[in-house]
Amino acid sequence: MIDFTLLHTDKTSRARAGVIQTDHGIIQTPIFMPVGTLASVKAVHQKELDEVVKAQIILSNTYHLYLRPGNETIQLAGGIHAFMNWKKPILTDSGGYQVFSLSERRKVKPEGVYFSSHIDGSKHLFTPESVVDTQRILGSDIMMALDECPAYPCTKQAAKKSLEITKSWLARGYYHFENTNPLYGHDQIFVPIAQGSTYDDLRIESIQYNIQFNTAVQAIGGLSVGEPDEDLYRLVKLSTQYLPQNSARYLMGVGTPVNILNCIEAGIDMFDCVLPSRNARHGILYTTEGIVNIRNRKWKDDFSPIDKGINCPTSNQHTKAYLRHLFISGEILAMQIATLQNLCFYLYLVNTAREKILNNEFNIWKKEILPIISRRL
Repeated sequence: MIDFTLLHTDKTSRARAGVIQTDHGIIQTPIFMPVGTLASVKAVHQKELDEVVKAQIILSNTYHLYLRPGNETIQLAGGIHAFMNWKKPILTDSGGYQVFSLSERRKVKPEGVYFSSHIDGSKHLFTPESVVDTQRILGSDIMMALDECPAYPCTKQAAKKSLEITKSWLARGYYHFENTNPLYGHDQIFVPIAQGSTYDDLRIESIQYNIQFNTAVQAIGGLSVGEPDEDLYRLVKLSTQYLPQNSARYLMGVGTPVNILNCIEAGIDMFDCVLPSRNARHGILYTTEGIVNIRNRKWKDDFSPIDKGINCPTSNQHTKAYLRHLFISGEILAMQIATLQNLCFYLYLVNTAREKILNNEFNIWKKEILPIISRRL
C-alpha cells in the first residue's frame, strides 16, 4: 500500500511536511527527486546517490527507457530497481512531456500519440493503456498518467482541446491500471496530472476532474515550459487551493532553488528538475553562499571548501581551486564533484525546509535564505 500522511502545516504559510510510504521505503516531504532519465543520474554512482546525496527517491523516464534498452530487457532484469541496482523508491514519468517536446516528430490523436524515435526514426504509438503496461514492466513505485502538455503560449481554445484529451486519456489509463497487476511483488500507484496551460478556469476544471481518482499523489504539469515566474506562482497557489489535503502535491519539472522555496510556501510537496545536474556539468554550482561559476578565474587560487555550509563529504573535502582546475583541464571528475554538490544542496534545501515547517519557522527562514542562495558570486 502506498500512502501519504500529512504531518504538519506551517502556521504562517501553506508549507507542509508529510510522509509518503512505499514498499521501497518512506519519503519525507517536501522532497526533491534527482532525475535519472535513463536509469542513471548523470555523473553520479548509485552508491553516492544513496550515501552522499542521501536521495530518498529518484525519477526515470518511460519514453527513454521504452526506446532503450526496451521493455523486454527491463522485464528480463526484473524491473528497473533490479536493472539499475537502486533499492529506494522510483517515480517514472509517462513520457508525455518528452513526446510534446518532439513537435516535429509526433501527432496527437484521440487514441494516443504517434511519434518517431529521436534515436533511429522508428515509428511508435503511446496510448494511455500502453504507457501503463510499460510502467508495470518498469516496476516504478509511482507511475504517471499519459497527458498532453500544451505549448506556451497557446490560445484558450487550444488549451481546452488539449485538456479534453488529457482527461480522456486519464480515465482510460486509470481503468487499465485498475485492471492490471504489479509484476514484481511491490505496490504501485497511478498519478493524474493537472493541465490547462495558464488559464485559471481550465486548471480548476482539470484538478476537479482528477481528484475523483483518489490517489496518494496528485501532480501539476504543464508549467515551467516558458511562462513567466509570476504565472508559475499564481497557478501553483491556485492549484493548491483545490488539491486535496490528504494527497501529496507533485509539481513536475520545477525548478530553481528560488522556485522550489516559493512553491513549498504555496503547499507543494514534491519536485524534480534536471537543472542541478545539467548546470553542474557546465560548472554552475548552487551553494549555501550563492551561485558559483567555478570556471571563472576568480576561483583559481581559492582554497576554501566548495561549500562548507552543507554536510556533503565531497563539498567539504575539495576546494574551489581544485574543482576549477578539473573543469579547465577537462577532467571527468569535475562533473562528478559538481553534480554531487548541486544535488546535495537541493536535498539540503528541502530537508531544511521540512525542519522549519515542523517548527513553524518556514517563512522566517525563507526570507533570510532567499537573497543569499539567489545571488551570483
